[in-house]
Amino acid sequence: DQYFDQQLYPILTPLVVDQAHPFPFISNKSRSFAVELEDPITGEIVFARIKIPSNRPRWLTVSKGKKGVVLLHIDDLIRQNIGRIFPGAKVRSAAVFRVTRNADMARNEEEADDLLELIEEELRERRFADVVRLEIESSAPDYIRKYLMEKMNIGKMDVFAVEGAIGLADAMSLYKIPGYPELRYKNWVPVIHPVLRTTSDESKQDFFSIIRRGDFIVHHPYHSFASSVQRFVEEAAADPNVLAIKQTLYRTSKESALMHALMRAADAGKQIAVLVELKARFDEERNIEWAQRLERSGVHVAYGIAGLKIHSKMTIVVRQEGDQLCRYVHIGTGNYNPDTAQLYEDVGYFTCDQDIASDVTELFNFLTGYAPAQQYRRLLVAPHYMREKINSYIDFEINEAREGRPASIIMKMNNLEDPLIIGKLYEASSAGVSVDCIVRSVCRLKPGVAGLSENIRVHSVVGRFLEHSRVYYFSHGGKDLFYLGSADMMHRNLDARVEALVPVDAPDLKRYLGFMFSLYLSDNRQRWSIEAGISHRKIEADPAAEDSQPESIVSVQEQLMHHVYTASDPIPFELRPSNFL
Repeated sequence: DQYFDQQLYPILTPLVVDQAHPFPFISNKSRSFAVELEDPITGEIVFARIKIPSNRPRWLTVSKGKKGVVLLHIDDLIRQNIGRIFPGAKVRSAAVFRVTRNADMARNEEEADDLLELIEEELRERRFADVVRLEIESSAPDYIRKYLMEKMNIGKMDVFAVEGAIGLADAMSLYKIPGYPELRYKNWVPVIHPVLRTTSDESKQDFFSIIRRGDFIVHHPYHSFASSVQRFVEEAAADPNVLAIKQTLYRTSKESALMHALMRAADAGKQIAVLVELKARFDEERNIEWAQRLERSGVHVAYGIAGLKIHSKMTIVVRQEGDQLCRYVHIGTGNYNPDTAQLYEDVGYFTCDQDIASDVTELFNFLTGYAPAQQYRRLLVAPHYMREKINSYIDFEINEAREGRPASIIMKMNNLEDPLIIGKLYEASSAGVSVDCIVRSVCRLKPGVAGLSENIRVHSVVGRFLEHSRVYYFSHGGKDLFYLGSADMMHRNLDARVEALVPVDAPDLKRYLGFMFSLYLSDNRQRWSIEAGISHRKIEADPAAEDSQPESIVSVQEQLMHHVYTASDPIPFELRPSNFL
């Protein structure tokens, strides 16, 4: 009560709705109380709204002791004292609700004179966009729900009755409560990739000579982002032999070391070009700020192509080496964001292969210049070529299966949504191709349907790290084709974004990706499987029978953490037994 009097009551603002006070504007994602009041004398019913302050802690620590910590939810504290805000009135009900406003405010970019101004205008309009969802406590009276629906012009399909607290993202703050080590993961410190390590008697080799020795793959957050991707950009920025750096920027952190390195490189006279995607959902403001800061430092900033999002993750460095210009490339599945690189599982590929470097150069020219008929040697590039090539690889597997030869496809991605790709996978399954899809989020494919998808299995791994990489495998008559990059199998990725998938050819790198897939497909701790087309089943180790040994526990994320800490070679010499190949 003392906290309410001193820290809440002075900042709470009741807004009544009557002839003199119209229904108030409800901002996006803000939590409010819908309060139903009754005049004890006249019996008149009045509606009021109280916005719950977002600048106060969501949970209050009431007491600490040997038995634990007692927390009080701020909503309950306000509810308990809500009568004090309306003295003399009877509080008939008080329910917490939250609205979500439409964030998809796409405008006609082709007609825009200035894309930056257009996106800034969209951000201003988004604050007042239509309501597309109403979350409200399940205990709220029906007529209060109907009243809010009417005022917000939404239907029943847009209303979600919630049991318990609304806005559970705020539960992250509970992690900060001191103590309880048994409830937390042990801290994870990413490991320096073996090819980037130096012994105490060695001088540190420059990053470019390491790449020249051979292509390599880094796997975040198991391998350190700071000592690989960030080091690559920082060394390039400081190297006097580097003449140019080009990079795509979809999302990054608030104070990104990579962006500061690029600004220093521009100050030093290097040719720096950054393709900033202004339309990265919910990161528009940050990207606009970085675009302006980069331009002020002399960086060439471009915003890509109207109507297409630049989602590819690429960096190319051009370096003077003797009388030649050499190009070094990083292509990844994740953003150039040092913060999320600690939490998101992603892979990145370093190479100085000149065909790939030429493709990346051509792709940057396509993005900054005008090259509608651009051709590529090795990369699969969307929106023009990727779909066609993926379809051809699936068709090859279909033909192999029909000829009685082994045929298999493995796709690891965030989302599987594109109806045409799903149709091709159904066709592959019907032909006898073995298909495994490791899908973190949206999946519109139904596996295990008789006559349609008996040979398709869909898996999802949920653990301490967010599965974010996109890696694709086709057995291709024993050639074992691997591609990695930024593209999911979604209509928007294949037809409405600039994406790039890079082939992985080196046998040892293929072996690592095969090892990775073997762990995913044998996981029995963090893996879920879609069964009978729609239901999810958690895959767990079989309990030991009286005459058999218990099945080994396999957790892909724990196995990879253990592997990078104990292996001196990034490539394991033996694959874990699994249904991979």
